[in-house]
Amino acid sequence: MKRILFLSFSLALSFTINAQQIQWAHKLIKFSSDLGGKQNGVKRVLGRPDAFPQGGSSPNAWMPKNALDGYEWVEVSFEKPQTVKQIAVFENLNAGCVVSIAVGDGSGKYRRVWSRKPNYKTVTFKATIPADRNYYFKRKRRKIQDHPDVVNPGVEYAILEQAESGVVAVRVEFNFALLPGQKEIDAIGISDSDVPILPQVNTNPAFESLTPSKVVPLPEMIPSSATIAPDGTKMLVTKISDVKNEIIAFTKDGSGNWSNPRIETQLNTGDRYNHAQYVGNTLLLKGGNTYQRNSTETGFELFSDTNGTYQSLGQIKVAAYNNYDDSADALVTPDRKVLLMGIETDFSQGGSDLYFALQKEDGTYGFLQNMGKVINSAADEGMCQLLSDGKTVLFGSNGFSTYGSFDIFVSHRLDDTWKNWSEPINLGSKVNTTDFDGLPFYDEKNELLYYISSENETNVLKSISIPKSALMK
Repeated sequence: MKRILFLSFSLALSFTINAQQIQWAHKLIKFSSDLGGKQNGVKRVLGRPDAFPQGGSSPNAWMPKNALDGYEWVEVSFEKPQTVKQIAVFENLNAGCVVSIAVGDGSGKYRRVWSRKPNYKTVTFKATIPADRNYYFKRKRRKIQDHPDVVNPGVEYAILEQAESGVVAVRVEFNFALLPGQKEIDAIGISDSDVPILPQVNTNPAFESLTPSKVVPLPEMIPSSATIAPDGTKMLVTKISDVKNEIIAFTKDGSGNWSNPRIETQLNTGDRYNHAQYVGNTLLLKGGNTYQRNSTETGFELFSDTNGTYQSLGQIKVAAYNNYDDSADALVTPDRKVLLMGIETDFSQGGSDLYFALQKEDGTYGFLQNMGKVINSAADEGMCQLLSDGKTVLFGSNGFSTYGSFDIFVSHRLDDTWKNWSEPINLGSKVNTTDFDGLPFYDEKNELLYYISSENETNVLKSISIPKSALMK
């Protein structure tokens, strides 16, 4: 089970932290080994932490080849020289393997400024532990599969006795034989202060001032997705069962509660993956159809909704469509000109990514194109909704700093290419929990966000009031 790392400091320290000059590793210089590939590659050590504060295994962290029992090292540089009083190494799995740190001025020479004592810890690791070896060597399609329970994420704070000026590079050495289990390194930071650099979720203060979310009562029902009609009076929810996943319609009663459940037979064309999303006043995108791999079929279909009567407008077809996963996420703009999907292909940054495709003259869509490295990580992104401004997207991800496993984020399109997006912002702790949170749908009429959250090992539907001005820019 993933262990969450909580760090707390007094309010008095927060003002000092704000005054810190902090830089994160910006460029690789040299390194001892690399697994290669987009996930767990050595470049994942660059930039701010994205496997913290949640801790635990992450494809966004560096996993060296000898991370079971070997000696490893990495040299990184920073954007500009600065005085350094502190070096922080974020070890998201089994912290405590940093043995030496040296600083450099860019000349290629380093001076050791911090090291472990020789008798710090007795080497206890045995390379024959089956669980550890499975973690590293039982691999499938770039994704490392089995691994033992995650333990001991932490941050190694090296506070220097004397501040070092003009530092532009740092060399960190590890002895991974000091502890059993898998090891991963998330980030390396430097600071001119001895106040510990805190791993923080990238959120907006406005989100932290929201009224906490609440569970939407759906008696005797386990939901997997929800969507609201543009007029705000109708909700479609996918109900999970052992027999069939069914789309159920709800309407608001006089008290404003969702009631009068009704099975939407016209929309439940398959046994699994039946789900729907409103993308216009009367336009509905439905998933759950079977599709043939390496064809133009995607498994999604457009419907018109006229007072509860649904009419098929045809399947969504994409040139050379391919998806490594068994399921996908999709939406179209109200004018049908742009299709967005959450899938995994050879062009993904790691796991599933957000893609877009433009409509062709015949109504089908061209090749899917990746939406870029800013919005997509080495982990998984998907479950997106594009708001009415055509620029604001809500989506789920476990590839950036989160409070739990999956969190909900917001990003904004910066130009007309659909490839340039703003840095994703976490919707904050009033929305996201220490478990799964995803499948967002924002009801713009009532300014309510609906989403699925894991609570007591089951899905619940939650809602929270968020002003449009806090989401749209």
